[in-house]
Amino acid sequence: MSMRILILGAGATGGYFGALLAKAGVDVTFLVRPTRRDQLQRDGLAIKSHLGDVTTPVKAITRDEISGTYDAIVLSSKAYGLADAIETIRPAVGDKTLILPLLNGMRHLDDLDRAFGAEHVLGGTCHISVVLDADGTIRHLSPFASLTQGPRTAAQREGATRLQQELERGGFEARFSSDVIGTMWEKWFFLATLAASTCLMRASVGEIVRTDEGERLISSMLAECSAVADACGHPPSPAAQEGARATLTDRQSNISASMLRDIQRGGEIESDHIVGDLIRRGREQGMPTPLLDVAYVHLQAYQNRFKGASETAV
Repeated sequence: MSMRILILGAGATGGYFGALLAKAGVDVTFLVRPTRRDQLQRDGLAIKSHLGDVTTPVKAITRDEISGTYDAIVLSSKAYGLADAIETIRPAVGDKTLILPLLNGMRHLDDLDRAFGAEHVLGGTCHISVVLDADGTIRHLSPFASLTQGPRTAAQREGATRLQQELERGGFEARFSSDVIGTMWEKWFFLATLAASTCLMRASVGEIVRTDEGERLISSMLAECSAVADACGHPPSPAAQEGARATLTDRQSNISASMLRDIQRGGEIESDHIVGDLIRRGREQGMPTPLLDVAYVHLQAYQNRFKGASETAV
């Protein structure tokens, strides 16, 4: 039997994967705000990508229009929007609903487990670079687009397998992981390094590495993040280590964290979720993280300025 899938929001990430699923005939509904619902119902959802442009009609509802529960709910919100996301999807969660979060880090699993019970919450992550234009079009920027999900417990395997069958219809790279927590850690240790280094230096990887001490700095940050993952019982594989090191020491790379782009436009950031929580888990295991500590102070100072500006504006 096919699954009824609800996707919270029609932003860059959720909109990309959801549009491809909808185009393939998967039963997908987007849960959005009224203005976005009206736009989607009128124009559909559009993707501009080197893999092929897509425009497809989609089903869209608002929070007040939720009627009944769904088999699976996909969350791709920012970490700072998770509390609101939880309350928004609550009416759509039934006894057998599976929730697939695509947030970075791990702290969101604790929040979702408390809200709905761990038996409802799968593990998941994605690798993609997408942005949402002002007109609602999703622009796919990266050469890759993958979504990984999997069960956190044996009892979830059947449901996660059913969901995998639906995701594979979308035409993007859909991966099923029997060790999805390990997969999430492998992304996290890399992303925390990328965010901490590029935000601290306000520069791309290549710009940092081309300085006298830049490669040593990034390599040392990567070692800190890897050591925390190892101490927490999820050591990155040799392949993940090698790939991360190659990407983060490429002298010609123009890669930077999306968190840096958020800072440059004066937006809210996920520093607590991506960098702060990694530091906290390291301390619980007795692991020092001196370089990450410096980067986190820098990010917290930005957050304090952002909050101050927001309060002044109000």
